[in-house]
Amino acid sequence: MTLKNKIALITGASSGIGEACAKALSKEGARLILTGRNEVKLKELAKKMDAAFITADLQNSEEVEKLFNEVGTSIDILINNAGIAPSASIINGDINSFKELLNVNVLALTHCCQLGLKKFDTLSGGHIINISSMSGHRVPPSGGFYAATKFAVRAVTEALRFELKAQNNKTRVSMISPGFVDTPLLDKYFKKNEDELKKLRVDLEMLEPNDIAETLKFILKTPNNVEIGDILLKPRDQKT
Repeated sequence: MTLKNKIALITGASSGIGEACAKALSKEGARLILTGRNEVKLKELAKKMDAAFITADLQNSEEVEKLFNEVGTSIDILINNAGIAPSASIINGDINSFKELLNVNVLALTHCCQLGLKKFDTLSGGHIINISSMSGHRVPPSGGFYAATKFAVRAVTEALRFELKAQNNKTRVSMISPGFVDTPLLDKYFKKNEDELKKLRVDLEMLEPNDIAETLKFILKTPNNVEIGDILLKPRDQKT
């Protein structure tokens, strides 16, 4: 399926996986709407690929609603990529970090799904892709509350798929669950375990953001009768 002239909204688009996905879809001729909190980076990226951009803090539900009011009358693709990964252990993590993780990784994603569905074609539907993590399939030793939110993203994704089928809505809902990807988010995840991250970077040839972008393109290009629920990918030498 061609992506030319398809309208795609990408959250968390200013760096890392979101930026890589934006560049990949732009090369396919998609019409992009980029959103994130860093206006300077968004503006620079949007200019390079002739895309629209809207600054929004997805922790704020009013800003989420404002975002979808500004995207126009319709979109074809919603890529929920925005996420955070502060160090937040269950035993001694800060409760405010728990709330922030829940707000961004789960509630904002769910809100975007709700509002994005209203922008899809009522007959043909659209395609939602949630960028999650392998931490939503197994809890790593350092997973903490971050892993809990990614299990929730998996549940939201599957529940939404069942609800849409019950309504005979043709919208497809997919998820990508990567292992270690070398992005600024990884540094934040290991903020209190820098030595462990240094060792990982020696032991593993980590995934790059473009690996996720290529997976995204594969999902989006599949025929409309094909449903891809979840793709797990990790560095070849990652053990868990």
